[in-house]
Amino acid sequence: MTKLLRRATSGIIYAALFISAIMYSKESYIILISFFGFISLREFFKLLEFNNWVIYLLFIGLILFSYLLIDVFIIKFLLVLSLSGSVQLLLNLLLKKKNYPSSTIQKFDISIRYLLLSFTFLILLPFINGVYEKSIILTLIILIWVNDSFAFFIGKNFGRLKLFESVSPKKTVEGFIGGVLFSLITAILLSYFCDLLSLTNLIIISLMASILGTTGDLVESKFKRQVNTKDSGNIMPGHGGILDRLDSLLFVAPFVYLYIHYLI
Repeated sequence: MTKLLRRATSGIIYAALFISAIMYSKESYIILISFFGFISLREFFKLLEFNNWVIYLLFIGLILFSYLLIDVFIIKFLLVLSLSGSVQLLLNLLLKKKNYPSSTIQKFDISIRYLLLSFTFLILLPFINGVYEKSIILTLIILIWVNDSFAFFIGKNFGRLKLFESVSPKKTVEGFIGGVLFSLITAILLSYFCDLLSLTNLIIISLMASILGTTGDLVESKFKRQVNTKDSGNIMPGHGGILDRLDSLLFVAPFVYLYIHYLI
């Protein structure tokens, strides 16, 4: 089997599994995201050269909390923590801060604020007033996949200017712009099928998916570059690890949660 065929096959299986879980029920969605979360934690710990069983226990607690949808105040507190972690990683990226996290405390902290809470808000995202709205998560995933696909295609064929060469040498400004434009076009098309979100909201979410999704990809690339590895894992032939596939979605999820649940 050629490399391209392996990549295509594993990508199709991943997409089919993800979409099927979303469509079947809220329980299947939560179970799949939880499963992805445990694998991603293991991959992230490998990147950090760190391990802590307490974090796995905290993740179990957050999964149960997400399923029960209890205490709005706690959700707001967790959202602030999550967004603070995202902002910190963004600043570290822009300032080109090296070797973060380095201490055990920093690794423990960022594992929670970045990864655990991102998965928590990925689980919580499609629940509007306690009702599981599958179109919310499907819309976000489609926008991110469109952005990633066209950023790759346009960057590979027309890219000249490097976007952030020190972290991700293959990303280009042309690819980034192409991803944003096609994501916007997709948002317009989705507005004819998505009743829960207006065209304006879809456009805003598409921009978040493109800009923050690319940021999430760069953040994870920086973690990998610090330990000189290409992929976070090898569970998906041709793609790498689960974290490699979810890095954009995870970084975007808390911001889109904030927008949909508190700003609309």
